[in-house]
Amino acid sequence: MSQIFPQWTNKLPAVLLAAVLVFGAGGVGFLWYYGSPKYTDVGYRPTQPVPFSHKLHAGDLGMDCRYCHSNIERSAIANVPATQTCMNCHTLVLPQSEKLIAVRESWATGKPIEWVNVHLLPQYAYFNHSLHLNAGIGCISCHGNIAEMEKVQQMQPLSMSWCLDCHRNPDPHLRPVDQVTNMNYAPPADQAAFAERVKEEKKLNPTQDCSGCHR
Repeated sequence: MSQIFPQWTNKLPAVLLAAVLVFGAGGVGFLWYYGSPKYTDVGYRPTQPVPFSHKLHAGDLGMDCRYCHSNIERSAIANVPATQTCMNCHTLVLPQSEKLIAVRESWATGKPIEWVNVHLLPQYAYFNHSLHLNAGIGCISCHGNIAEMEKVQQMQPLSMSWCLDCHRNPDPHLRPVDQVTNMNYAPPADQAAFAERVKEEKKLNPTQDCSGCHR
């Protein structure tokens, strides 16, 4: 009696299993990277209503981050500077510049400038700026070297795994509190010993519990 199926079909289950494993792993890997913040968010660089150059202000002129973002050491939220802050200088510096038309209109009408948020965390994630700065985490650790950016872009994924990596080992990011905004800060040769001393003095024990960031 002849067979119903040809002999080559005996290998079909193994071939199908191999295909499922290969394409399944490929699909997971594809979504793992191309669906992650490393691909979707890093490099995000929106056009702002005013062409503000951080390279000029924070880099060339050496302005401290806290002149514009004045409450980052006291508040959970990093404030966007009010038009008043811009006009403190620009009533005298380049007062007729075309680049500052939106600033002058805001100053005249009282309508805030609609800055576009670059670093936007989901609403279910709680992040406290002042807590991190007062612990000695420098701005550059999360935002990159702002003093070199003509147009600010997102440099880190700000994902849960990225945050947890730092919470598990904050040592490389710790620095003296008076150096948190210094983009040219050079860590000491004994960074590990310095970090241990800071963690002991400040009783630092970054949470890895869900409730620390999801409230």
